[in-house]
Amino acid sequence: MASPALTASGGRRRTAADSAPERGGSAKLLRALPPVLALAVVFLYPLALVVRESLAPGAYAQVFASASFRDALVTTVWLAVAATAGCLLLGFVLALVIAFVPFPGGKAVAKFIDVFLSFPSFLITLALLFVYGTVGMANGVWTDVTGAPAGTGPFQFLTTPWGVLLAEITYFTPFVMRPLLAAFSQLDTAQLEVASSLGARPLRIVRRVILPEALPALAAGGSLVLVLCLNEFGIVLFTGAKGVTTLPMLVYGKAILESDYAAACVVAVVNVAISVGLYTVYRAVTTSGGRRPAQPSDAGGAPRRRTLRGRPSEGRLRRAGA
Repeated sequence: MASPALTASGGRRRTAADSAPERGGSAKLLRALPPVLALAVVFLYPLALVVRESLAPGAYAQVFASASFRDALVTTVWLAVAATAGCLLLGFVLALVIAFVPFPGGKAVAKFIDVFLSFPSFLITLALLFVYGTVGMANGVWTDVTGAPAGTGPFQFLTTPWGVLLAEITYFTPFVMRPLLAAFSQLDTAQLEVASSLGARPLRIVRRVILPEALPALAAGGSLVLVLCLNEFGIVLFTGAKGVTTLPMLVYGKAILESDYAAACVVAVVNVAISVGLYTVYRAVTTSGGRRPAQPSDAGGAPRRRTLRGRPSEGRLRRAGA
């Protein structure tokens, strides 16, 4: 067996094999450098410019003291919270129907949800305008039946906060349904069968068996929808709700209409801070419990009812049937 090469002082001589890990680490660093530089140039540098512009003397104090900023902040928060609550309720009910109520075309509906996720938000808003707009189909039918002048129909809510809320719930509900359908596809159907055999009614089964299993997916979908609603711009713009000013709309108004870039940057920084904070909560929710929750990509089509390993908890099922 060959002995390692020694130097004149008795130390071990460095060989090519010793420097190979160092060369590998340097190669990885060089490969990672271009995307990091591209990210810094495309994203971090503009963000740094926004933050620097927001640090103009008195900019934060002026914006925080303005009534328009406080009103926009309150409007943004209540719209986002109300839309998230509506999406959670409607999404849970629709996901239950698709997953557990057999009906013709159930698989097609589940696949359409995946397609719906790719639609831009303004497209849904335009569709609502065609139906409920001032000269939309619903008001057109009303004027044809009653003979009232055009544009005087009863459906005038789309340019109000309620119209924005309806559009956001319509658009963001599938973002809650997709994780729920993925979670329902992994639900142990034996639990449902045993609970039903013990005399549990459907509502009790939903409350005691299905809902606990769906809570991680609900939390993940709700957190995501809340972040998206806080940053939604296209829906508010395309509904034409002039009395509804959210933080993204305030940024647009300050920068484009008033050319007050310092104030626009302050509002943008506040919006980014809120979004990053909520995204941190979203990541904490999705990684809690030491397991990965159901993600939208986990169930590409209709939910598959799959039996999990192990026997269901007998005590839990007896409580469900009680």
